[in-house]
Amino acid sequence: MSDTSLLSRLEGLDARYEEIGTLITDPSVIADQQRYVKLTKEYKSLENLLAAANRYKKLLQDIDDAKFLIANESDPDIKEMAKEELDEAEPQVPKMEEEIKLLLIPEDPEDSKNVVLELRGGTGGDEAAIFAGDLARMYTRYCEQKGWSVSVSSCNEGAAGGYKEIVMSIKGDNVYGTLKYESGVHRVQRVPATETQGRVHTSAASVAVLPEAEPFDVHINEGEIKWDTFRSGGAGGQNVNKVNSGVRLRYMWTNPNTGEQQEILIECTETRDQPKNKERALARLRTFIYDNEHKKYMEDIASRRKTLVSTGDRSAKIRTYNYPQGRITDHRIGYTIYNLPAFMDGDIQECIDQLIVAENAEKLKEAEL
Repeated sequence: MSDTSLLSRLEGLDARYEEIGTLITDPSVIADQQRYVKLTKEYKSLENLLAAANRYKKLLQDIDDAKFLIANESDPDIKEMAKEELDEAEPQVPKMEEEIKLLLIPEDPEDSKNVVLELRGGTGGDEAAIFAGDLARMYTRYCEQKGWSVSVSSCNEGAAGGYKEIVMSIKGDNVYGTLKYESGVHRVQRVPATETQGRVHTSAASVAVLPEAEPFDVHINEGEIKWDTFRSGGAGGQNVNKVNSGVRLRYMWTNPNTGEQQEILIECTETRDQPKNKERALARLRTFIYDNEHKKYMEDIASRRKTLVSTGDRSAKIRTYNYPQGRITDHRIGYTIYNLPAFMDGDIQECIDQLIVAENAEKLKEAEL
């Protein structure tokens, strides 16, 4: 893409930026939370794009000025200084253009959301549950490195360790935009602790990364929710087994895509505070409904993309963890590394970065940038 065509795509952005800046101070817009949140996100996105555009325009101007001095200046020292500036500036142009092209691609509005992460042991019995537990630890360590908060909403432990199922809430900056690449089937190849013959087994666990729904994303008739309370299980303590702090939510929901009714059942024993458990159970209900109502949207995106990097396809085998070889392979992009111990300790950023690069390349191709 030439300088002029890229600059032409940046025209009119200043006016839109100023327009949104005025709108988000309007009391009527502030009162409409859904519109206000949408506009503030667009405002921040335009702010970043315009900052990059201004750096790009200045870079092009510096190059033109340097070329002018080289062609017209008689002083050899000034010409030499201009040549040095030109040699330094010109290699920056492709990198700056790439940055602007990526910023021109509309962001996924869900990227900034918090996440509900669901892990389930799959094929492999006890070993699959143990592997799900290993993945839960891996993601917890990664989130700690990112400064994100992690809390367990519910879990069902495996007989030999790990989890048959665990649901975690993750809060922080751009959580869904980072972790959405993890949805799918994760396969492990290793000698299980329960194996007496030393044979390598293959097991699997599924990972579902769901964007946490905001209260205004879905409509729930809270009057139709049926609540039960019960005593939380666990190791005891001052009141964990004496107070009905655990909550169970039942809600009849009509799927707008199929018209079918189904009862949603959610339990939360996350805290010893019943109101907080109710609040978190409601958040999970919103997320469940939001995720199901947006499946068609996700399927439409998947059908338009050739890459499976972040389509949210939870039935696809995305990654293999081979313990005998110390190898991790991401099958979507053919990416293989041999640092399995560090990876399982939360060092997964490099793999995520490669997935982001692959998806961005596909986005640029689709946008013809």
